[in-house]
Amino acid sequence: MSGSIYGTLFRISTWGESHGKGVGVTIDGCPSGISLCEEDVQKDLDKRKPGQSPFSTPRKEKDEVEILSGIFEGKTTGTPIAMIVRNTNQRSYDYTEISKIYRPGHTDYTYDQKYGFRDYRGGGRSSGRETTARVAAGAVAKKILSEIGIKITGYTSSIGPIKVNKDHFKEEEIWNNFLSMPDVEAVKLAEEYLTKLKEQGNSSGGSIECIVSGMPSGLGEPVFDKLDANLAKGLMSVGAVKAIEIGAGIEVATKTGIENNDFYQYQEDGRIIKESNNAGGIIGGISDGSDIFLKVYIKPTPSIEMTQRAVNKNGENVEINVEGRHDPIIVPRAVIVVEAMVALTLVDMLLINMSTKMDNVLKVYNKD
Repeated sequence: MSGSIYGTLFRISTWGESHGKGVGVTIDGCPSGISLCEEDVQKDLDKRKPGQSPFSTPRKEKDEVEILSGIFEGKTTGTPIAMIVRNTNQRSYDYTEISKIYRPGHTDYTYDQKYGFRDYRGGGRSSGRETTARVAAGAVAKKILSEIGIKITGYTSSIGPIKVNKDHFKEEEIWNNFLSMPDVEAVKLAEEYLTKLKEQGNSSGGSIECIVSGMPSGLGEPVFDKLDANLAKGLMSVGAVKAIEIGAGIEVATKTGIENNDFYQYQEDGRIIKESNNAGGIIGGISDGSDIFLKVYIKPTPSIEMTQRAVNKNGENVEINVEGRHDPIIVPRAVIVVEAMVALTLVDMLLINMSTKMDNVLKVYNKD
């Protein structure tokens, strides 16, 4: 299997399966001298781990990270950083009955067509558990971004028909509830909605918004490696993501030019600002220094207890009720995954961007 490596200079390689011995990541290209310990990574993993709410899978995993290499005396050494999170609560027998059935919404059929073989225990590499490794690597990337004042804030913006009211937005509430929503009233409505779906054996989709503040201008390449293109690739590589918007997103199709253009203004201190941010902080594939605004759309969990029509390997039409331990909604646990993929993309492009000007080269190698 190819395609488990992401990045150009700051590169990650994830490995492991949902019901294997563990999942992990190797980071290549991390600069030396960054303060890093397992606690820095663990705090992000704790936001993703299962079994923490009535609206996540009851699978119990501590998701404790172990850093195997690349750290000495509390700092990165510049060599590859290897991290592992061991699986401790697999129940592979839950999946025995579906080993020969192609479940709706899953990769069962496509994996069989591609490889002629599949790991049916929780989906193997296609399982959402693979994102554990991404979150671990993303925590390292966020440490780098924090050194230069870049902050990433992700949150659940909608669950089914329930949307966050921006007038009620409180950032401090994001990690104070099971749903990672910054609106207390929306949390109550969403919990009622999810409780009803869970009783029916059904699931829900939703959306995640992500804001990147403190961005420098000039980040991104103008053709194939546009900043927005690379962010979209990173986020669309998350299995549950089905669409992404940047800035005003699909609303630009209903705007006129005079409505969509972000007007510039000089400030008294010499800075250039924009009066609006329909571009979402990226123009022509290059960051303009304003906040980057992203919105990601997450599909409903495909594993549901309701009766679904399916087929099996014998060419027979069958009905299936998926048993096991599954999230009635993926969105809240995916918030930290979205943050991780944004962080990984930004760090990689920041390192690439250092070589675009001779002035930058001279700052590093000038002997004066």
